[in-house]
Amino acid sequence: MDKVRIGVVGCGNISNQYFNHAKLYDFIEMAAVADLNNDVAKAKAAEHGITRVLSVDELMRDANIDIVLNLTIPVAHAEIALQAIENGKHTYSEKPFGLSLEEGKKILAAAEKKGVRTGCAPDTFFGAGHQTARKLLDDGVIGKPLVATAYMLGRGHESWHPNPEFYYKPGGGPMLDMGPYYLTALQNMLGKIKSVTGAAGIMINPRTITHKNKEGGPGPKHGQKITVETPDHVTGTLNFANGVIGTIITSFAMAHAPYDGGHPITIFGTEGTMQVPDPNGFDGSVKVRKLGDAEYVEVPLTHQKGFGRMAGVADMAKGIRANRPHRASGALAFQTLQAMLGFLESARTGKAVELIGELERPAALPTELVPGKMD
Repeated sequence: MDKVRIGVVGCGNISNQYFNHAKLYDFIEMAAVADLNNDVAKAKAAEHGITRVLSVDELMRDANIDIVLNLTIPVAHAEIALQAIENGKHTYSEKPFGLSLEEGKKILAAAEKKGVRTGCAPDTFFGAGHQTARKLLDDGVIGKPLVATAYMLGRGHESWHPNPEFYYKPGGGPMLDMGPYYLTALQNMLGKIKSVTGAAGIMINPRTITHKNKEGGPGPKHGQKITVETPDHVTGTLNFANGVIGTIITSFAMAHAPYDGGHPITIFGTEGTMQVPDPNGFDGSVKVRKLGDAEYVEVPLTHQKGFGRMAGVADMAKGIRANRPHRASGALAFQTLQAMLGFLESARTGKAVELIGELERPAALPTELVPGKMD
C-alpha cells in the first residue's frame, strides 16, 4: 500500500504526541508541517525529522498531501478543516469538531460535496481499556445495559495552567474541554444519543490564577482575576437510541471527586455492573461486578495496550486505502458536538434537545491488533 501523506497544521504541545506515535505506522508519512509561527514549525520539523516546512496556504495547495491533520486552537478548527476540504484533502482535527452546530454542518456538507473524509479526536476509545469494555458489553457479560454514568470532576485550571483564561470563556468550560472524551467513549459502547437535557451554571466567579513557575514561585499571571463567562459546572441526561439512560457531569467547581478516579464511567446492566477506565487515556483496567458478587473484579484486557494519539489518523489512512469506514469519524464528532451544545441549550431553555443525523457505532477493533497496525 502506498503511504498516505499527512500534513500537520499547528505545532503546539499536543503535536508531539501525534509525531511520536506516527512513527509506529509504516503506511503513513508525516510529509510536511505548517504553523502561523514559522520558527515553531521549523523547530518541530527538526525535532521529528520532517524535511518540509510550508506556510498554511502552501500545505493546503500541495498535491503531495492526502490528509491535513488539524492541530490548531479550537476557534480555528472549522476554518482549517474547510480550507483543507476546499483543496480536496481529507481532514482530521483535534477536538472539538467545531464550536457551533453551524460549523459542524458546514464541514460535513463540504466534505460530502468534495468526496473527502473528515475525522476528529478523541481516538482514546481505540485503547485496550475501552475496547475491552465494548467487547464485554457486546458479549453480554453484564446483560442488557440499562443505565450509564460519567463524571469529570475537578477544580479548574487556574492552579496549574499558565494561561487558563480560555477555559472560562465562551467555547471553553468543562463540557467542551473534556466532554468529547466521555461522550465519544459512551457512543462507542452504547451507540447513538437520541436526545439530551441539561442544567448548567457558573459556580465560582471570579477565579484567581495561582499557577506557579518551574521554580515553585508565582507564575507571570499569579493573582490575576478571571471573569467566568461560560458555565463551569454542567450536568446532562442522555437518552440513547437503544433505551439506555445516561447521566454526565463535567465540572471545574469540585475539589474532590466522589468516585474511583480511575473509573469515572460506570455501565449498569441487567446482570451486573462494569467500571470503565478514564477516557482521557488509552489504557486502564476494567472491573465487573455480577449480580451476587461481593465486590468488583478486574477483568483481563481483551485487547492490546500501547495505542496512542495518531491511532484515529492511521485508521482513517487505512480506511482510505481499503475503502472502508474509519472509526473516529466526522459523523461521530458531530453527534458529540450536538450533545455538548445541547446540554447548554437545554440549560438555557429548559427543553430537551433532539440530535439530528444518523450514527453507526464505530467498528470494534480486532482483539489481536497491535499498535503500529490497523485492520
